[in-house]
Amino acid sequence: MRISGPIAVRRKRAAVIAVALSCYVALTGPGLGTADAPPAPAVPAPALDWRPCPRDGHFDCATAKVPLDYGDPRGRTLDLAVVRHTATRPGRRIGTLFFNPGGPGGPGTVQMPQNYPLFPREVRERFDIVSWDPRGVGHSTAVNCFATPKESAAWLAGRPSGFPVGARQRNTWIAAYRDLGRRCAQRDAALLRHVSTADSARDLDRLRRSVGDPKLTYLGTSYGTILGATYANLFPGRVRALVLDSDIAPSAWTNHGDDAARLPTFLRLGSDRSAAATLDRFLTLCGSTTTAGCAFSAGGPDATRDKFNGLMRRLRERPVGTWTYARTVADTINGLYDVRPGWSEVAARLQTLWQGRTPGPSAPLPTPPVPVPYTGEEQAAAILCGDSPNPRDPGVFRTLEEASAARAGDAGRYWTWASEPCATWPTVAADRYTGPWNKPTAATVLVVGTVYDPATPYRDAQAMAEELAHARLLTNIGYGHTALVNPSGCVNAYESRYFIDGTLPPPGTACRQDDPPFPPRRPRGGVDAGGGGTAGLVPNRPWRSGPSAR
Repeated sequence: MRISGPIAVRRKRAAVIAVALSCYVALTGPGLGTADAPPAPAVPAPALDWRPCPRDGHFDCATAKVPLDYGDPRGRTLDLAVVRHTATRPGRRIGTLFFNPGGPGGPGTVQMPQNYPLFPREVRERFDIVSWDPRGVGHSTAVNCFATPKESAAWLAGRPSGFPVGARQRNTWIAAYRDLGRRCAQRDAALLRHVSTADSARDLDRLRRSVGDPKLTYLGTSYGTILGATYANLFPGRVRALVLDSDIAPSAWTNHGDDAARLPTFLRLGSDRSAAATLDRFLTLCGSTTTAGCAFSAGGPDATRDKFNGLMRRLRERPVGTWTYARTVADTINGLYDVRPGWSEVAARLQTLWQGRTPGPSAPLPTPPVPVPYTGEEQAAAILCGDSPNPRDPGVFRTLEEASAARAGDAGRYWTWASEPCATWPTVAADRYTGPWNKPTAATVLVVGTVYDPATPYRDAQAMAEELAHARLLTNIGYGHTALVNPSGCVNAYESRYFIDGTLPPPGTACRQDDPPFPPRRPRGGVDAGGGGTAGLVPNRPWRSGPSAR
């Protein structure tokens, strides 16, 4: 889940996998026998006409037709853009691993191929890896509320960057998102009502049938975890192996099924507190090394925190070019998603701003196998606002902002306003899943939670493991958003075993990331008595509050 002023539509280094689906073969591994396959539905699965993707023949592309409304399966249809990378050892192929990169609104056709190398080698060998642009997103039938790119750019330029500061910007922000909702309702109100997580879960089940797998093997990150949890409760008998990485607490996402939300989505999730804790660790670790290790270091943790706070005060009064206080806060939090190289890049940008200079542009991302689609903010808003309840009075967000800032500082302001577009969003999804979340699944779900995550708190992973009927929590002692893009050989090893043969980590297992964010300050004299490497298994060791797995 990456929020980009304010809605997340793309990830800087999001894990994306293009999967090539070969003809269905007999599957091995847990729960893949044909005896477990559900009865064939009346509506046939969409045919996938795989062809090499236009920009990279290592990936295959296809389009699937799905109903707009599953209550009327023979009515209007939508197109889903699908991508795959075939198993690299086809003679040992087990089946298909479906991947959702999160968002909401992340285009899988772009994000999966960009980070395909981050998937564990054993998984790439044994599975075709498939992703797709969810309905309403990217190259699929997309929510697009502007007639031309120029019109979209003009709307974007007219609202504050990051979040609003001061009464004038708050009024401008609220008016801009009210206008966005009006535009969207005028262009395709029916589509807005049918981009829910439940709709996408039903799409996923149809894609599973299209590739011939009797049960689902799935990796969902960030928003993809609530999609996976929804699938698990809509189709509990069709779960083969589900990994949910960097989790959204289901009951918090749905506000316990109550539409009268007092708090906005991201404050219910605790994203503000988690981002504040992660930012504090960033500043602590940065200050614990030299400027050679972290450009923004002031020689100590406290001094580096003071330097950051001083920079924020200065930017409130005197922006550096287009780098305002709010833009810098948003950029910093988003930069904390990816430890390598994200944290060093954040430190370099902060130091450049400290020196009164404008930071240069970020390095370009790898070229995806498909043209980069339109991913305007309305695509993420349609999913978030239609699915997750939020306060409907824009006027309350000022008070909510101050309450969040009192406990989470700058991060609280950012995460509060990230949900405000929903206050004036024109539609609610026609088909939402609001629980229960504890339907017994055919296989135990593996839940992965990172301790210092700037978007989805570790406590949400604990809640996911508690709310699902059969789940095992694997703790990732580290930083950043998703273990997938912040690698841990330990996490990868457990995920590979689970995907291949269903073996779960022991209850209470914790892993560590492979690399620390910044190099530690070298000791002067004496013997360095520090511990060994940061990677490796830490089996059967409860994290903090004790075992949260079962």
